[in-house]
Amino acid sequence: MRDYDAQPVGSIVHRLAHILTARGIDPKTKLTDPVGPVPALDAAQARIPARYRAAVADHPAVASWAREVAGGGRPGPKGAPGLAEGRSLLIVGTTGTGKTHQAYGAVRSLLIAGVRLRWKAITAADLYAELRPRPGHDGERELMDLARCPLLIIDDLGAAKNSEWTEEITMRLINRRYNAMLPTLITTNLGMADLRAHIGDRVASRLTEMTDRVILDGPDRRRALAAERRHIAAARA
Repeated sequence: MRDYDAQPVGSIVHRLAHILTARGIDPKTKLTDPVGPVPALDAAQARIPARYRAAVADHPAVASWAREVAGGGRPGPKGAPGLAEGRSLLIVGTTGTGKTHQAYGAVRSLLIAGVRLRWKAITAADLYAELRPRPGHDGERELMDLARCPLLIIDDLGAAKNSEWTEEITMRLINRRYNAMLPTLITTNLGMADLRAHIGDRVASRLTEMTDRVILDGPDRRRALAAERRHIAAARA
């Protein structure tokens, strides 16, 4: 993975902390510690993959982004904030570094904070599979629904096979969300240079402007957990 344009984590956290402080919000307030039952979170759990139902946005930049989004919503019914226009987040890292975990953790943080939230999550590969033209399926309507969704997770951008059609779909989706300033959580294994080569300059240019970029490094967590399970099994044998 190469990344020549990554913004240091510290600068993202400090910028978001400044925004939160200006709004009268404590940047250190945790959004992942519900005091009691959270109906919206309970309802959302069925839509969150089982592996991520306890996910926590514990990366400083991801947690700060969630606090900024939660603090920027306009009050709605019963005073609960709704999701407003705002910055997006591009989470970059090699396989197994916890990108999807952080993305679902951010969604859970917003729900715990009481944000009225309509959200969707889809992998890039599933996105193209769902929208591919076929008889009896209105892909255009589905694309517009994704484009207008208040919060969208696009997982593994750049992992699917590229073509002129996939590049056009990605451009239309990202451009609509860019123009509407709708928060989007995007994960990718590719650094910006490789991602630009895969999705095209027009999409990459919009992502550069609309997102804060977070780099996750470290070993493959899945392999580490598998090795730990093997070690425990061997010790018990």
